[in-house]
Amino acid sequence: MSTRQGRPAVTIILSEEERETLERWARRPTTAQALALRCRIVLAAASGQTNIEIAAALGCHPVTAGKWRRRFDRQRLDGLSDEPRPGAPRTISDEQVEAVIVKTLEQLPRQATHWSTRSMAAELGMSQTSISRIWRAFGLKPHLVEQFRLSPDPQFIDKVRDVAGLYLNPPEAAVVLCVDEQTQIQALDRTAPTRPMLPGVPRRQTHGYVRHGATNLYAALDVASGHVIADLSPRHRAREFQRFLDLIDQNVPDELAVHVVLDNVSTHRTAAIQHWLQRHPRFSFHFTPTYSSWMNLVERWFAELTTKWLRRGAHRSVADLTSAVERWVADWNEHPRPFVWHKTADQIFDNLAGYLNRIPDSGH
Repeated sequence: MSTRQGRPAVTIILSEEERETLERWARRPTTAQALALRCRIVLAAASGQTNIEIAAALGCHPVTAGKWRRRFDRQRLDGLSDEPRPGAPRTISDEQVEAVIVKTLEQLPRQATHWSTRSMAAELGMSQTSISRIWRAFGLKPHLVEQFRLSPDPQFIDKVRDVAGLYLNPPEAAVVLCVDEQTQIQALDRTAPTRPMLPGVPRRQTHGYVRHGATNLYAALDVASGHVIADLSPRHRAREFQRFLDLIDQNVPDELAVHVVLDNVSTHRTAAIQHWLQRHPRFSFHFTPTYSSWMNLVERWFAELTTKWLRRGAHRSVADLTSAVERWVADWNEHPRPFVWHKTADQIFDNLAGYLNRIPDSGH
């Protein structure tokens, strides 16, 4: 019996100008994702890859790879754009679309920090609806601002490799603990009783509140099990941190080494703490890079505590707050849930490099 053969793949040969254009479109941040994928398919086809290999590498179907390979062979660069669909003719020209995009990305209005659909429409003599559609098509959101903070730590690379390696490949006969403090947790009570939720009416509470003091929560999250060792203290000093280390020492079996992931706050580096470490050689500190609290998994646990228990709670005294936190920790430890770390150090560096490449004058 003879096996059925599919149609042979078209051989793609690119001119220097076509290759340069395809590579520019594929990497340009403002290129539509569909067009960028088509460019990568053609570039891969020109390198001699089969449709199956292209599909596996780019996460598409082999039929899709074959479609754009043939389309490019027939129509070259013009064939990579979508074919016109039936409907009303366009009322906005490509030049108008380009003007909106260029002005949005490269210019600012005279009396505002960012464009609105109203101000852009008035500037270019177009409708707000048209501006909104163009922005949505190209993923532009002038009203949004994302914040970021880059670590200036000179040992950033070494610390990331150390902490990520500890999460992904923990040492044998050892426990890995993520340790930090949530300082100044306020005991807040509302100025009036909270009204319960009703059908069609959300839960209601007053905007004003009364402070009844504050406390500080020390926590150590076991990366493997999700179990938490916690302690509350009225003050936040190296003395309280040392007392918490003693609590950890009491709760971890003597035969296990203890690797502690923590940040660079001053109370973690005092002479008293260094002397404590010398007296407890089974403890090893692993510091996260400066401004990189996202690497400490206990921060994720603090977020759970805040969003699920503290933010909407009401406490009339520090004792009431302390009791509430202790109950929540006890309930958590009955069914602990570990937070799983997935990214390797190299993946983190690749993501950071890609982000820095999009920041003008980043120096990288």
